[in-house]
Amino acid sequence: MEKKEKFLIARMILSAVLFVLSFFDFLGSLGKLITLIVAFIIIAYDIFFELVIGIFKKEFESEKFLMLLASIGAFAINEAHEAVAVMLLYQLGEFLQDLAVEKSKNSIVKLMDIRPDFARLVKENNQELVNPNKVNIGEIICVLAGEKIALDGIIVDGSSSLDTSALTGESLPKEVKTSDEVLSGSINLTSTIFVKVTKVYEESTVSKIIKLVEESENSKAKSENFIKKFAKIYTPVVVAIATILAVLPPLILGVDWLTWISRALMLLVISCPCALVISIPLSFFTGIGGASKNGILIKGANHIETLANAKTIAFDKTGTLTKGNFSVCAIHPNKIKDSELIKLAALAESESNHPIALSLKANYKKTTNSNLIKHTETLAGLGVKATINKDEVLVGNFKLMQKYNIACEKQTSSNAIVYVSKNNIFVGWIEIADTIKPTSTSAITSLKQLGINRLAILSGDKTENTQKVANELFINEYYAELLPEDKAKIFTQIKSETKGSTLFVGDGINDAPVLKLADAGIAMGALGSDVAIEAADVALMDDSPQKIADAIKISRKTMRLVKQNIIFTISFKILMLALGAFGIASMWLALFADVGVSLLAVLNSLRALKLKK
Repeated sequence: MEKKEKFLIARMILSAVLFVLSFFDFLGSLGKLITLIVAFIIIAYDIFFELVIGIFKKEFESEKFLMLLASIGAFAINEAHEAVAVMLLYQLGEFLQDLAVEKSKNSIVKLMDIRPDFARLVKENNQELVNPNKVNIGEIICVLAGEKIALDGIIVDGSSSLDTSALTGESLPKEVKTSDEVLSGSINLTSTIFVKVTKVYEESTVSKIIKLVEESENSKAKSENFIKKFAKIYTPVVVAIATILAVLPPLILGVDWLTWISRALMLLVISCPCALVISIPLSFFTGIGGASKNGILIKGANHIETLANAKTIAFDKTGTLTKGNFSVCAIHPNKIKDSELIKLAALAESESNHPIALSLKANYKKTTNSNLIKHTETLAGLGVKATINKDEVLVGNFKLMQKYNIACEKQTSSNAIVYVSKNNIFVGWIEIADTIKPTSTSAITSLKQLGINRLAILSGDKTENTQKVANELFINEYYAELLPEDKAKIFTQIKSETKGSTLFVGDGINDAPVLKLADAGIAMGALGSDVAIEAADVALMDDSPQKIADAIKISRKTMRLVKQNIIFTISFKILMLALGAFGIASMWLALFADVGVSLLAVLNSLRALKLKK
């Protein structure tokens, strides 16, 4: 707790003690009044000075003006106890609201905890603690167990488990080993690792996240802007109505002045728009916080409204709905075992970095023994010819088989096909494909359940590959073999046909134009793409498409809470205003109408922090 908050607590306690003391008769009438004036000054002086300074700066805070006017008026009509009570309860309400705001900030502040304090730079067998800003690309940093990884990089020595929950929202530790990429902000849990830095601090994951979080507070939603404008008009109108209520009935009807001035003051207390002014921005802020806890960074409150109103979503395919890298999806051996077929292919491709070669080696899962490989030769446009032990092995496409007169049938598949022969005998074929992500199917199902009426794939890949993914995910609309400008043209057409928000989900540089065109662009796995993260309005901190549905759920929940707060607050205010104008409501009920309704609205707003799984 900060000194300012502790001081406010001390002021509230002292003012409350004086308030209670003022009820004792031994003080006399004058003593009671002086005690209440001192109590009022102690509890209200900061509001008065803030109001005066704000008026000079043209930053007029309507609710404070109304509260101060009502309490001073209460003194004027000899209701000093109620005047102190108004300010005391108002300050208590503000304090409790601040605590609620702090609770909502905690989820985002946790992200700030991922900011590394130092990097353990390795230099000539020595380690030096330095500022992460001082580390260059290519240098080696050491990360001990329990420390944060200061910069993005690749492990060059060691293996460990990482806590990536602050980055991705994933609670399970991630196992990493030599050659694996690691992200700054992750916490090393078990063993020492040495990391070769691949990005300077300004371009690192942790720096991007912190920048995004800071930016997310700046953009305002339409509802939030409406409330601010509403409050500026509302205050003078309320003051005018209160003045009329205090003056006209006594002048026209000849009724008691004191009664109607008291009612006018109650109207001022009741009419304070605190609940709206505080709870609406808080609802959006907690919505952003709730999203960040789930690994979703929303750049501003305005994008929450857009996500909540989503009716159409267009997806890039590769890297968004699919993994974006090749993997073996089927093995078809001929007179040998599956394991032997993969072994021959992996050994033959051991010196290649082609994506297909990498997928074969990844599926083999064993270190290739270079002593077994006597010779390899790359045949452009065909494949690889290799001598493994004393066997001649061919690995490549159907044309390679034809060139060497290998007897085999041409296979038909939408996947890439690798043919393998051994000593001029066909021994099988392997299918390689860019596979669908594990959560893509459930994500599409969730989006349909959320009422997203139109889903489409916009891909630069071949038609047969795009069609296959669309069919597997039950997406009826797809467009293939598109250049970036083609994507933009088709997306613009889709957007023009949509009533509601149109979203686009992409992962790379070529998606940036469409991400900008979308009502809300969502960068999939954007932590690895600078261009995508700049163009997008929402950044997912991992590659799971399920987070898209989560983002929409959180946004819709946030908007429901905003509407609930607006309807509840205005309805209750109207009821209390009517009761106050006719003298039915007391000043204490007026206080509840202001402070109580504000607190209820704030507590309702905090529900945006939680997403039901």
